[in-house]
Amino acid sequence: MIRDTIKAAQVTAMKAGDKPRLAAVRLILAKLKDKDIELRTAANVPDDDTLVVDVLQKMAKQRRESIALYEQGGRQELADVEQGELAVIEGFMPAQMTEDEVKAAILAIKAETGAEGMKDMGKVVAALKAKHGSQLDMGKASGLVKAALGG
Repeated sequence: MIRDTIKAAQVTAMKAGDKPRLAAVRLILAKLKDKDIELRTAANVPDDDTLVVDVLQKMAKQRRESIALYEQGGRQELADVEQGELAVIEGFMPAQMTEDEVKAAILAIKAETGAEGMKDMGKVVAALKAKHGSQLDMGKASGLVKAALGG
């Protein structure tokens, strides 16, 4: 389980005295705890790895946005801190699909669902997320779906 890997990384970082990595791992664990608390009252709780990957993807997206904003604002030292956190977060995520793999998956789903035009985009994106959600960036994938459907 990914959560166990993250907890082990916390101990390793503590023993090694790697403060930046330890801080990033603690951020991840705090976000996971927040999500666990949020889901206490939920009717259906997703698989733990799915939950962890979802949290990691959101954190990675936030870091990428922050890096872009800091670089635009000329604050490279802050962008470097965010880049370090992003590297730690991405280290725990499952391997991401390449753009060609995503395109192939979209074509397969398009064939399965009989999707033809933009009206079917929601159906294709939902199927893509269900099958490969943890392995791709849905923001980029939706653009590829739009292109595949001729939008």
